[in-house]
Amino acid sequence: MTPEVTIVPANQASWEDLQAVLGSRGYHSGCWCQRHKLRGREWDSDLVPVAERARRLRTQIRCGQPEADTTSGLVAYLDGEPVGWCAVEPRTAYVRLGRVPWAGRAEDKADDMVWAVTCFVTRKGFTRRGISRALARAAVDFARERGARAIEAYPMITQPGQESTWDELHVGSRSIFAAAGFDEVSRSTLRRVVMRIDF
Repeated sequence: MTPEVTIVPANQASWEDLQAVLGSRGYHSGCWCQRHKLRGREWDSDLVPVAERARRLRTQIRCGQPEADTTSGLVAYLDGEPVGWCAVEPRTAYVRLGRVPWAGRAEDKADDMVWAVTCFVTRKGFTRRGISRALARAAVDFARERGARAIEAYPMITQPGQESTWDELHVGSRSIFAAAGFDEVSRSTLRRVVMRIDF
C-alpha cells in the first residue's frame, strides 16, 4: 500500500510538527523561511539572529491556530508523520522578490492578488517520495481558494547529471512546477525561471 500524503495549511499544524520538518541542522534550520522576507543587511548579518527568525515564522504561520484567517505556508504529512513544508502567500510578503528581473512584464509588483511559492523543505529520510510535487499542487489550490488571481514560482532549472546543492533547490525545480500546471513566463538567470498560473 502506498503511503498517503496529506497537506494542511500551516495554521492547522503544530509548531512541533514544523520544527520536526525544518530540523536543527542545515540551511533551513538557520533560515526559518525568512530569506525572502529580510532585506540584504538583515540577512547578511546578525541583525536578525536564528532565534528571531524562528519566532517570526511562528508568528507568520500561526501554528496551532486553525481559526486564523491567514497563514504563510503548507505542511505535508506522510501517514501522519510531518515530512514537508512549502512557503506560499501573497508575493508582496517577500521583499526580496522585488529583485526578480521584471523586463517585459507590465504588472504592478505590489499587486497582492499575485501569490508566490518561495521555498520547499522535505524532511531528511523522506526525500524522493513526491512530497515537493504534492506541495506544489496543493499551493495552487491554496492560493486559488484564498482569492489569488495568479500564483508564481522561481525554480531552478536542473539538468540530468548536474549537481545542485539543497541551498539552491529550496526554491524547487522547474519540473515540479510544470507538473503542477505552471508555465514558464521568463528567465531571471541562466539557471532560474519564473513560472506562473493565472486563474
